[in-house]
Amino acid sequence: MVMAVSFERYGRLYYLDPGPHRPRVGDKVLVPTDDGPEVAECVWAPQYVTEDIGGLPLCAGVATPADLERDEHNRDRRAEARLIAKRLIREHGLPMKVVGIDFVDRRPDVDQLVIVYFSAPHRVDFRELVRDLARGLRARIELRQVGARDEARLQGGIGPCGRDLCCATFLKDFEPVSVRMAKDQDLPLNPLKISGACGRLMCCLKYEHPLYQEFNAKAPSVGTPVETPAGDGVVVGHNVPSDTVVVRLAASGRRCACSRADVCSPRQQYEASSTTTPDAPVSLPTPTARSAEQEPARERIAEQERTQEPEQQTTPDPAAEQTTQEPAAGESAPRRRKPRRRRRLSDSSTDTGPTTAGPDDNTGDGS
Repeated sequence: MVMAVSFERYGRLYYLDPGPHRPRVGDKVLVPTDDGPEVAECVWAPQYVTEDIGGLPLCAGVATPADLERDEHNRDRRAEARLIAKRLIREHGLPMKVVGIDFVDRRPDVDQLVIVYFSAPHRVDFRELVRDLARGLRARIELRQVGARDEARLQGGIGPCGRDLCCATFLKDFEPVSVRMAKDQDLPLNPLKISGACGRLMCCLKYEHPLYQEFNAKAPSVGTPVETPAGDGVVVGHNVPSDTVVVRLAASGRRCACSRADVCSPRQQYEASSTTTPDAPVSLPTPTARSAEQEPARERIAEQERTQEPEQQTTPDPAAEQTTQEPAAGESAPRRRKPRRRRRLSDSSTDTGPTTAGPDDNTGDGS
């Protein structure tokens, strides 16, 4: 559980772990500090949160009447110390401005301690002022100079947005802010419009800067020709909070606000492709199932080839036997291969030999 308290009305919020206590809104509770427990007002009642938050200080309980009396006495001493400090600063003529006063009475090393926070344009020699303050307040004095932002946080105030200052309510640390952040957000570089109550750049310039960086990295820049559902046009502006792009149409010249996804070229190329669809997943065949189905068929083909090879080697070819026989006279062997062609030439030479007439061929009478 988490609860929130504040030491000053409309001041900065501090979060605590309520522990076994269940105070209500407006109750006075004890908050542990470096100088001992102090009285604060409960602003948020204890409530459960979804996230696990660790490291919060534990509430010391509900303030007793003695604690409330002591807190009222310390408030009177702080108001008295502020008046005396301002009067002595005017008497010494020092360029100092009192910002805040702290009164500590529970520190073990000192009985009473008054801490004066002030702002000044430069370093100030306040040694004589410290002696006079110690004599007038009858306590130990510490003077601490603060900057412009710390001054605004201690004093509080209203920002240009009409709300309480961020540094006086929830900001813990001051992060660096640059003019580049204002340029990225298309804000006017007028110091009066981008400066806060402290006179420095507003801390809220850093809140939305990452959003603008992401938008500018993905959206088309000003002057880029784009295609929109309403027709072709040119980008003339951006609207980062609504994630839209202002386009001036080429046909009519009017301006229209289109979503960043409608004018983004990678999105258009993806939707224009006919092979993929955003909703239907692409189903690819699994190589393991295909190989398992084809494995028996491959084995059968290999077995048939192994059984056919011996048969081809042992079985005589009848066509080859016919070609080896000598052809009859006047017949020519068919032309198939070179060895067979050589046989045809040898056969023809044997056939033409007996055709030549010899002296013994005519055995008839000589008369």
